[in-house]
Amino acid sequence: MNVLVINCGSSSLKYQVINSDSEEVLAKGLCERIGIDGRLVYQPRGGEKEITDAPMPTHKEAVQMVLDALTNEKTGALKSLDEIDAIGHRIVHGGEKFTASTLINDEVIATVEECNDLAPLHNPANIIGINACRELMPSVPMVGVFDTAFHQTMPKEAYMYGVPYEYYEKYKVRKYGFHGTSHSFVSKRVAEVMGKDYNSLKTIVCHLGNGASICAVDHGKSVDTSMGLSPLEGLIMGTRSGDIDPSAVEFIANKEGLDMAGILNVLNKKSGVEGISGVSSDFRDLEKAATEGNERAKLAIDMFAYRVAKYVGSYAAAMNGVDVICFTAGIGENTGFIRKKVCDRLEFLGITLDAAANDTHGEEIKISTDDSKVAVYVIPTNEELAIARETVALVK
Repeated sequence: MNVLVINCGSSSLKYQVINSDSEEVLAKGLCERIGIDGRLVYQPRGGEKEITDAPMPTHKEAVQMVLDALTNEKTGALKSLDEIDAIGHRIVHGGEKFTASTLINDEVIATVEECNDLAPLHNPANIIGINACRELMPSVPMVGVFDTAFHQTMPKEAYMYGVPYEYYEKYKVRKYGFHGTSHSFVSKRVAEVMGKDYNSLKTIVCHLGNGASICAVDHGKSVDTSMGLSPLEGLIMGTRSGDIDPSAVEFIANKEGLDMAGILNVLNKKSGVEGISGVSSDFRDLEKAATEGNERAKLAIDMFAYRVAKYVGSYAAAMNGVDVICFTAGIGENTGFIRKKVCDRLEFLGITLDAAANDTHGEEIKISTDDSKVAVYVIPTNEELAIARETVALVK
């Protein structure tokens, strides 16, 4: 079965075609600057990357260009659209309505729209992509895979906030968590690598990228995660502040003369390691600057590693123990010095790193020593493959 995986942003569209039998990526790419001028990036398996600049007023034109590229006589990965058996859509927020992936129909779309105020930047774009695909390929079954679904197993004491209960009753104000597809994929994969029963492990997944979150997976279920009602809660990230005293938000807003939109722009886009360092949100730039003596870059790195270790420690407490810790995503997979800084703070758990193994980048590898009381792994995430697997399971 060939599955087209679609991940729509407000002005972008990422895609892959995955053969579910071999799990090979037949083609992948990106549409960007949708609604501005438009650019398609397309790369077939084993082929060169192709870039086409063309108008994309809406996501419908973007989807059409993707389909045209996939079926191009010279470089297309498919002979015709009939070879697309199903489409898997990443949907950011499913609220409490969706506890698992689901086949998309009119009722599902209407329910997703009800969650738009919980993810105003993402859900409307996801729906636009779904509707574009339904219009162009009405007979192809489609599946929605929700970032929030994996975390719907959290107990109430983990997801409720300490605000009047009526806000939960009226508006569903609570922790939802994100990166669920990645946390699910990585926690399952590490169990396979270890040769252990997934439902027997206490696992902590550290998804560390420009957006970062940590998840406690207890016997196959998410029991807590660092992101909250929105992706702003939790760790310090590339440009997001993470956890902050709400009074500090009011204080800054008053001093700077900012309204709510202005202060949220600061917290989401001007904070995190970029705001602290004044250098960059990219850890490669931060490492270089810190090596050259930039104290603010060093501070940003130290603050990030400290917060990661603190969350890992708290989740070990939440699960009353931990068997394995996984690092994944851009920073988690490629930045050994961050992994070391985190694990150095976790020696109380009996963790011992293998320095040589930790020096690798982007590989699936155990980076703890054999006598480490807690196993530590690097497991590259693959959200597209996870979406494809969910899609195939439902369609079949």
